[in-house]
Amino acid sequence: MSGPLTIGDTVADMTEQSAAPQFATAEYSSQPQELACKSCGQKITSAFYRVNQAPVCAACVERAQQQLPRDSHQAFIRGLLFGIGAALIGLVIYAGFAIATGLVIGFVSLAVGYLVGKAIVMGSRGVGGRRYQIVAVALTYMAVSLAAVPTALSIHMQHRQQHSQASAPSPAPADSTAPAPAPKKMSAAQALGVLAVLGLASPFLDFADPMHGIIGLIILLVGMRIAWQLTAARRLNISGPIPLTERAPSASG
Repeated sequence: MSGPLTIGDTVADMTEQSAAPQFATAEYSSQPQELACKSCGQKITSAFYRVNQAPVCAACVERAQQQLPRDSHQAFIRGLLFGIGAALIGLVIYAGFAIATGLVIGFVSLAVGYLVGKAIVMGSRGVGGRRYQIVAVALTYMAVSLAAVPTALSIHMQHRQQHSQASAPSPAPADSTAPAPAPKKMSAAQALGVLAVLGLASPFLDFADPMHGIIGLIILLVGMRIAWQLTAARRLNISGPIPLTERAPSASG
C-alpha cells in the first residue's frame, strides 16, 4: 500500500498532467513553427509560400513557376491536331455504337467530350486556355452532331434494301411512252455539304420529339462542359511570402 500523499507528490502529478498534450484545445508556441516543404521535404527556415494551401519553400515555388507549360503557336497546333483526331475517334464510336445496336444513346457524348479534352491537353503538353477551350467545345459538338450522318445513312440503306427485296420488279408495258428525264443529281461535294449542314443541325432537328431532343441536347452540353473544364489554363494558387515568425494555433484532433 502506498503511503499518505504529500505536497511534493501532488505537485509532481500536476506537472505530469500539464506536460501531456491537450488535444481538445489549440496549443500556442512562443517558438517559430517548424515547417517542411511539401515539394522537396526540406525544413523551411525562412519565409515560405502556400501553394494550393500547402507550405512550400521559395526555391520550389520559383522552380514550379518556371516549369509551368508555356503557350505557343506550336503547342496550339499540336493540341488542335490531337483534338481533331480524338473527335474523329469519338464520331466513329458514337456512330458505330448506334449502327451496331440500333440505339442512339446520348451519354456517349460525355465520353466524346472527355476524349477531345484529354487529347488537346496531351497534344499541347499541358497548356490550356480560352482558345483551347473553344476548340474543345467546337470539336465535341461537331463529333457528336455529325455522327448522325452515318447513322442516318445506315438506317436509310437498310430500309431501302428491305423495300427492294419486298417489291418484285414489274415488266414495263410495250406501248409505254418515252421515260421522263432523270432529275439532276448533285455533285459529291454538294451532297457532302448538305449532309454536313444537316448533321450539324441534328441536335436541334431532334426537337421533332421534344422530350428526346431536350434530353439529348442537355447531355451534349454536359459533354461540351467536360471538354471545356479539361482544357482550362493551369494556374498555381500561390500566396506569400509568409514570415516564419508568424504564430498560428496548431489544433490537433
